[in-house]
Amino acid sequence: MSSDVQLIFPELLYLKDFNGNFEKYFAAVYAVFEQGFIKTRPQYGGLKVAFRKYPEVDGLHRTFYHITHEGEDEQNRTPDIRRMERIRFPRFVIDNNRHPEILIWRNTRGKDERILLFNENENYLVVLTQRKEFYLFITAYYVETKHRKRTLLKEYETYIKTKTA
Repeated sequence: MSSDVQLIFPELLYLKDFNGNFEKYFAAVYAVFEQGFIKTRPQYGGLKVAFRKYPEVDGLHRTFYHITHEGEDEQNRTPDIRRMERIRFPRFVIDNNRHPEILIWRNTRGKDERILLFNENENYLVVLTQRKEFYLFITAYYVETKHRKRTLLKEYETYIKTKTA
């Protein structure tokens, strides 16, 4: 893909477009997730990208809940409007992973090697992990702080240096 072509992210999905009706907004956000990950499946590196459904949280697919809510305690996460607004971003980043504006590197979290896909302009991160015959979609989120962004970029630079050394 040419580096001359700027990556244009999808439009955000705003609560105000639903006249502040959170139930309708939430249903619309879920419909985007359903279309992008349940009815159709993205691919990364020639393999399908799967997601965790179980354990469900409040009757929702675990991954959907994780990418639209925030908090340390999985059972008590709260809706995160910034994450919800960007519900179209995870699929878009995965589909456009070969574009030069998507920085890709690997790190280790626990026993898993993670694949991180980050776009600096949108401050958006997607995290996958490789399994035998597919990739597992772990999470995706808007990087809100400059400190977190610097940490991610430093990790990326370190990874690239070790790969080219």
